[in-house]
Amino acid sequence: MDHHLLVSAEQPDWSREARRPWTWTPSQALVASVRDYQKRASNTGLVARFAQKVAVLRHRFWSVVTGADIPLNCQIGGGLLIPHPNGIVINPGAKIGVNCLIFQQVTIGASRRGLPTIGGHVDIGAGAKIIGPITIGNHVIIGANAVVVFDVPDGGVVMAPAAQIGQTASAPRDPTSTDEQKELGSVRS
Repeated sequence: MDHHLLVSAEQPDWSREARRPWTWTPSQALVASVRDYQKRASNTGLVARFAQKVAVLRHRFWSVVTGADIPLNCQIGGGLLIPHPNGIVINPGAKIGVNCLIFQQVTIGASRRGLPTIGGHVDIGAGAKIIGPITIGNHVIIGANAVVVFDVPDGGVVMAPAAQIGQTASAPRDPTSTDEQKELGSVRS
């Protein structure tokens, strides 16, 4: 059985965002500030407006602590996990489904043509870039440093090209050789 498919792409698992009391969990605090702001955005009462301003201050604090740029008006489904939030940048117009996992240095952004829509239960590896008017299906895995500018079907796996050796280093030179001394002499003079 594919354990990756056991997590729902439709029903949010709110326990993934739950904060444990008296623990240092900046990423969960950041997500909680976004959720609190959005919950109070439609309310117009005095208490709701005050609570919304408190959520904005909390969001600013946790954004600085985490180094993440996740806007208050973003469209992210429940159950978001961001274990290492440093450097995450999400365009406020991008749509992200439920139960997604986003690692550090991920960018989800716009091109001149539009914004991405990401399905439910998508795991996005460190350094990945998802750019433009593309659709990422449900239960997708996007590997570290992948640059995704095309649609990905449900269950797809996207990965960056593997590193390649471009040129091998030459053998170490003997600094006592006369050729080496001549080269160094011409550089020094």
